[in-house]
Amino acid sequence: MKKNILLLMLLFSAIAETLVAQRIKEKKPAIPERVINIDFNKTAGKLNTMFNECVGAGRANEGLRADWQQQLAYVKKECGFRYIRMHGLLTDDMAVYTEDGKGNPVYNYMYIDVLFDFLQSIGMKPFVELGFMPSALASGSKTIFWWRGNVTPPKDYGKWAALVQDLTRHFTARYGAEEVKTWYFEVWNEPNLDGFWAGTQEDYFKLYTYSAKAIKSVNASYRVGGPGTAGAAWEPEMIAYCDKHQVPIDFVSTHAYGVKQGYLDEFGNSGTVLDKNRMSVSGDVLQSRKEIASSTMPHLELHYTEWSASYTPADPIHDSYHEAAYVLQKLKQVGNAANSMSYWVFTDIFEEPGPRFTPFHGGFGMLNTQGINKPVFYAYQFLNRLGHIELENNDATSWVCRDSTGNIQVLAWDFTNTHPGDSVHNQQYYIRDLPSKSKGKLKVNIANVPDGTYALEIYKVGYHSNDAYSTYLSMGKPAQLNRQEVEQIKKQNDGSPVAREIVRVKAGVPFSKELEMRENDVFFLNMIKL
Repeated sequence: MKKNILLLMLLFSAIAETLVAQRIKEKKPAIPERVINIDFNKTAGKLNTMFNECVGAGRANEGLRADWQQQLAYVKKECGFRYIRMHGLLTDDMAVYTEDGKGNPVYNYMYIDVLFDFLQSIGMKPFVELGFMPSALASGSKTIFWWRGNVTPPKDYGKWAALVQDLTRHFTARYGAEEVKTWYFEVWNEPNLDGFWAGTQEDYFKLYTYSAKAIKSVNASYRVGGPGTAGAAWEPEMIAYCDKHQVPIDFVSTHAYGVKQGYLDEFGNSGTVLDKNRMSVSGDVLQSRKEIASSTMPHLELHYTEWSASYTPADPIHDSYHEAAYVLQKLKQVGNAANSMSYWVFTDIFEEPGPRFTPFHGGFGMLNTQGINKPVFYAYQFLNRLGHIELENNDATSWVCRDSTGNIQVLAWDFTNTHPGDSVHNQQYYIRDLPSKSKGKLKVNIANVPDGTYALEIYKVGYHSNDAYSTYLSMGKPAQLNRQEVEQIKKQNDGSPVAREIVRVKAGVPFSKELEMRENDVFFLNMIKL
């Protein structure tokens, strides 16, 4: 009898344990495995490389610095950018324009030549932004930024047009018409913001008209466009104006950033909040393309000549590992809608608010002032390593490519907007140590990979992986970095593979790889055929 009671007690205990385990399992459902299925033989066509068509820089005069030039040569080599756009080409610190005692123009292109000759030496082209106003030609004294770019209309539009025409002739004489035909000329920067343009929309259209006609008078094949607005503004109006008045236009340009609250916040004092809208930035680009398609000039090129997660050079999201996944997410969402998406900017050598004194201050750059790679740098480096043939892929957060020699590349990421919401500014959130949570397993399957031996390299960006800012935090956030500390951060975040192995692929057996994915991780798999 006691034996039967004991057996019943053990049975009830086992049932209870099973029920408890089942309830725990119901409360914590397993994170589903993410699977990317690819067929090596199914191609989607040539990879669209609008992502590294152009990159931004602060102002032209900074381009005369040795460290700026060294960093740009490095970024060009690693990330493959073809064009660069910057402010201040005509500002007084470039010594372009003065007038003699009789009011006659005096032109000088010595500094521009030094800068543009350097760009040519590293295989880059200028995306020429015409601005700001030389003080000798300005109608007023209103300026912007520490370096005082004059934002007033010209006192004499004829003299402005003559300057633009003479500069264009100079470019033609120095670099040749065939080369200048490959450039872009953009008139002004963000004229819809009072801080950047002291005139009206009508005044801007007048400036554009004089500029475009001056450029085209040198060579009708040279490309000119605008309006270079903030927030995707003035696009239909710009096209309608050019159509009505028969003003030449070859492309539409504008800007977008992924934060809410205000604008033109050089020091981040008002605070920014990363937008929870999953189509922030990319939604603007798609809308811009729709506006062009429905206009009287449906085939105009579209260039986003500035974009990033945030519009202020004092936003710690730029330094965070979150930025790498954010950039990839937005570029993937844009698809074929834009001809270029120019990341703002390549370096923290950037002095709109004046020189910055701390090594990580939320600057726009892919590199900090000392040339330390931020996580976003690796996002662009990985993009540049993709093969030129894109493979068919139903996964919305990855690219899979191959090249002509049979090497295979997989770029996959997770983007999770972990920002807590409007009550917390980026300036309080992204400056902290932010451990990432698990997102389960990522499995990559590639069918019909040619039989053979491959060297597989796996690269990663994420929390504590090529995450220079977290390394900086672990060092106690020193206000200044000595040489040894800079080298320590660089060494710990040098982009080396996190894993290497030799893979033998047999005919008829798909290649398969499983990875542990965490929030905002970025993985790059490089399969090299041996």
